[in-house]
Amino acid sequence: MPRMTGRKLCPKIILEGTRLTLKTEIAFALNEHPRIVGPRKYRYHSPVVSAEWCAFTNFPWGRGLINFEPAEESKAMETYATWVRLFELLRYYSWIVDRFHLSTRAYQLHARNRDYDFAWLERRMDAIGFRIVLCTRSPESFEAARAERLKVTGNAAQYDDLDMFIREQALLRRLAQESLLPYVELDMSDSNVGSAADRIADWLETTGGLWAK
Repeated sequence: MPRMTGRKLCPKIILEGTRLTLKTEIAFALNEHPRIVGPRKYRYHSPVVSAEWCAFTNFPWGRGLINFEPAEESKAMETYATWVRLFELLRYYSWIVDRFHLSTRAYQLHARNRDYDFAWLERRMDAIGFRIVLCTRSPESFEAARAERLKVTGNAAQYDDLDMFIREQALLRRLAQESLLPYVELDMSDSNVGSAADRIADWLETTGGLWAK
């Protein structure tokens, strides 16, 4: 077989942020962005994974890696250890993660006054090149973002308290600043997903985050 030339794109991106900051939309855009994953002549399934999956319960909008109960702590930590081991084993691939450990820290701090030390996780993820993109928006832009989301959501009640999102955003900003991983804050007040993907590509390219560490 002929040997492929050129540098292999294998960025590793964690999208963090409170609700209504368009993290999932950005994840899908990044997963098809030619500067992030290369040009594509057809669609295929690169991995987009999430700690927000409510996989601990057999009902919608249940519990998972972010909002687990104290009795589920060992399961949550084992799941994080499993994820990071998978990332290590498949390090020469692109990974896009829609919410991860910072969201867990934020939720557990707010809901249970419990702060989980994820330094062990971050050291391993830093070694293989993971970076954090913290998606934020101005406080006054949340109302319009909620109006758009209410057109499509199946669980409108989760968007009732915008002040809660603003408080969580401030907490996530602090947690990102404490992180061992490189991070950038991305203002999504204009809700422009395409521009956001371009800005992330710019940041990754200038900091070497598009290629294996």
